[in-house]
Amino acid sequence: MWYNKVVQDESKIVDALTYFESELDGAKKDVKIIGVLEKNATALPGIVEHRFNQLQELEAILQHFNIQLRKLRRKYFKQYLESYNRALSARDAEKYVDGEDEVVDYEGIINEIALMRNKWLGVIKGLDVKQFQVSNVIRLRTAGMEDVTV
Repeated sequence: MWYNKVVQDESKIVDALTYFESELDGAKKDVKIIGVLEKNATALPGIVEHRFNQLQELEAILQHFNIQLRKLRRKYFKQYLESYNRALSARDAEKYVDGEDEVVDYEGIINEIALMRNKWLGVIKGLDVKQFQVSNVIRLRTAGMEDVTV
């Protein structure tokens, strides 16, 4: 959903990050084990699938911005090597490219997207732990230890 919008208009990244931040609050609630254990167990695959798809969308947006950054860096790198007043080494041109405002702005955006992606990775890991805990308690109950609670 958001990937196509951001690819068509990169200014929508702010709206996309706001959306993923608001969804993150709900995703953190999905990690908690609340209520009937069997209901948690049956709902977990759907929750994981939904949240993992959201993470993959964030990954795709991040990859898009990384591609655009490489494209932008190449443009400036070529500009410095071909039209600078004196001959620059590749390393010198690279240093100049790193200081360009547009490149720095893109790197800042990429950093924000990566931060959001890392928060979502935490949710996915939390759901993985939830699955482990729920399945262990269900196994204990199956084995006859009915008084096990979380």
